[in-house]
Formats: sequence, C-alpha cells, structure tokens
Amino acid sequence: MGELARGTKVFDAAAVQGSFRALEGPDDVLELMERGADGVIALVRDCGATFLAPILHELAGVVCTNGTPRSHIGIVTREFQVPCIMAATFTGPEPADGAPVELDCSGPDGVLRG
Repeated sequence: MGELARGTKVFDAAAVQGSFRALEGPDDVLELMERGADGVIALVRDCGATFLAPILHELAGVVCTNGTPRSHIGIVTREFQVPCIMAATFTGPEPADGAPVELDCSGPDGVLRG
C-alpha cells in the first residue's frame, strides 16, 4: 500500500483498515446511518464539524484536512477511541469513495495508505 496522506495523529493507535468515504455534511451521515458505517474511514474537511456524532462509534477511522488534536474532531475521536489524523495533506488525488485504505497512527505521524 502506498502513502496517500499524512497528518498529525490524535493519539497512538494500531493501523485499521476500511473503506474510504468523504463526508461533506449531514446528508452523507444520514445515508450512512441507513446503510451502516462499520469499517468506514471517513474524510471530513472541517475540524469543527459536529455532524459525525451519530455514527462516530461505528467508524474505523477519521481523516480531517485541517485542525489540530485539540480541535472538536480530535477531541471526540480520542474520547471514542477512533483513530484520527488532523491537518492531513494528500500526496495526490483523494481516493474514490469505497476504495480500500489503511489508517496508521502507530508511528510519529498518522498515515493514510491505499
């Protein structure tokens, strides 16, 4: 698996695998609530977003493109023990929805691989 993105990990966590899904707002979360969010590694762009709350406990991981571990997404993912990276920078195009990815927060940085 090659590196897709790198960011600041929120806490140390073993690598998790899942399917990539960009969540742009509440409508995307409502859709996942109907289908189930187990195994999803979610991409969010706003570190202050609160719309993940109903499915956070089901997610395999979260990738946020801005913020710090002290941002809202960082705080709640740590509380729910959902691996998360903040201020993620993609090395190329973002993966397509449904692409298999791995989120690894076991090293000095958090890394998304695919």
